[in-house]
Amino acid sequence: MRKGLIMAALLLLAGCSSTIENTYYQLPSGSNMARVESPANGNQPMIWVEQVTVPDFMAGNGLVYQTSDVKYVIAANNLWASPLDQQLQQTLVTNLSKALPGRLVASTPLGDTHDTLTVNVTGFQGRYDGQVVVSGEWLLQHQGRLIKHGFNLTLPQTEDGYDALVRTLAIGWQQTAQQIANSVISLN
Repeated sequence: MRKGLIMAALLLLAGCSSTIENTYYQLPSGSNMARVESPANGNQPMIWVEQVTVPDFMAGNGLVYQTSDVKYVIAANNLWASPLDQQLQQTLVTNLSKALPGRLVASTPLGDTHDTLTVNVTGFQGRYDGQVVVSGEWLLQHQGRLIKHGFNLTLPQTEDGYDALVRTLAIGWQQTAQQIANSVISLN
């Protein structure tokens, strides 16, 4: 009898316990853009976004939040909907395509002649002081030349919560894409 009461109490407690649900986030890519067609003569300049890399602690599913100058927390229930490096590459292709309408920007090499862009992201997190950090460096191979630039953006997060964090990160990433586009434009 006593065992039965204990089991009933445990089942009742288990039924009352709440489960924590995961929330998934995807970087917004902006408004839909018109499809860019490559001309038949193949003279349209092309940029291949070869890869975007992130550090190991950002390569997992959880969003990253910096709680002090040396401490980072990886969210357990606020997760990226797809791998962060893939999201960064896809949104970079979209943002560069918008900023460079005379160029074909793709995540796969198209043809034999193209510029190659690689990006190494070192910071992509919210911070304890209400700021959001987007930092790293990019390398562009352009007509036999190597152009390398760093980026280090700190943006205010105007609202609390992970939704606002992801939106602010997306704004920082869009600004980084614009900086890259401005450098590409200045090459010609």
